[in-house]
Amino acid sequence: MSKSSEKKDGARPGRGKLKLLVGALVLLGVGAGGAMGAVQAGLIGHAKEASEPDLPRLVMKGAEDPFAPAAGKGEGEQARAVYGEGGSKFRTAYYSFEESFTSNLKNSPAMIQLNLAASTRRDGRVLQWLKLHEIAVRSAILVELAATPEEDVYTVAGKQRLQQRLTAAINTVLVANEGFGGVDAVHFEAFVVQ
Repeated sequence: MSKSSEKKDGARPGRGKLKLLVGALVLLGVGAGGAMGAVQAGLIGHAKEASEPDLPRLVMKGAEDPFAPAAGKGEGEQARAVYGEGGSKFRTAYYSFEESFTSNLKNSPAMIQLNLAASTRRDGRVLQWLKLHEIAVRSAILVELAATPEEDVYTVAGKQRLQQRLTAAINTVLVANEGFGGVDAVHFEAFVVQ
């Protein structure tokens, strides 16, 4: 057989390889274009950095609080606090409610009048939130006071339970409004039952 008869019987040699090569290049181009589009759209590529929620952080004794409340009128420059060596390694900041709380006690003609402060070891955002949401916090405190049985206000254990309930009530308000509580304790500045 001659070469001319071989060409007539089958396709030209090399033609199948050319189609395969062109097809592969087209697929590579489409794939590269799709990948480029996905990167531009942000679907693939740079992994998102795991970010922590921006919540109030514990503040070490002597450390700078980036959210410290500004000094009020007449307070001016305050001397830097000197902390003791023992106890907690975190500083405690206080928020004192200016107005007292007065409420009837549960199922009793007796009334209770309190002056309160709240403490936190977290940064100044907790103090700012207490001030910002003071009306809602005061309401929650008054609800807890009205739900307090008279016998609880005469015992140390009852007063401690009341402090825990008030702390939880304040934190519930802060969590609902800011996503984080941060109040560690409630302190009685004055406590009168009539």
